[in-house]
Amino acid sequence: MSDATKNGGMKQKHAFITSRGTLDGAMPALVMALNSVRLGNDATIFYTFMGMDVLKHGGIEKLKFYPEGTMGAIPGMPHLATSMMKKWMTEANIPDAAEMFEMAQIEGVRFVACHMTMSMMKLKKEDFVEGVEVWTAEEFIKYAGQCDLCLFT
Repeated sequence: MSDATKNGGMKQKHAFITSRGTLDGAMPALVMALNSVRLGNDATIFYTFMGMDVLKHGGIEKLKFYPEGTMGAIPGMPHLATSMMKKWMTEANIPDAAEMFEMAQIEGVRFVACHMTMSMMKLKKEDFVEGVEVWTAEEFIKYAGQCDLCLFT
């Protein structure tokens, strides 16, 4: 099936927003953006607030899963929950977050850091992996307004 057949003959623009620097915060946008480009579309992930942790050097490897509610407050629970999540991903033949990020980079997903969040957290472009762009909220809103799909993951 050709790219034109898969998406109705037109290349689309898809945008995803990631605001959490956790395993379950990063993976949905990576999965959807990677599948979007594989369908022949343009895909961009806009990282803001704690989602910026994903873009930092070595950040993707440090992501953890924090269970919702009181379970996440139990000492050692994030470590246990992260191990369990990674085991389930391995058993389901799902690449880990670092592999998924690398595949997305190679296949053309755009990674964009929020300028305001960078200022607030005193981050510099050098703090991020290679290829990260920096946009203001206004720039992202203009871009998102042109997108066929925009999701807050």
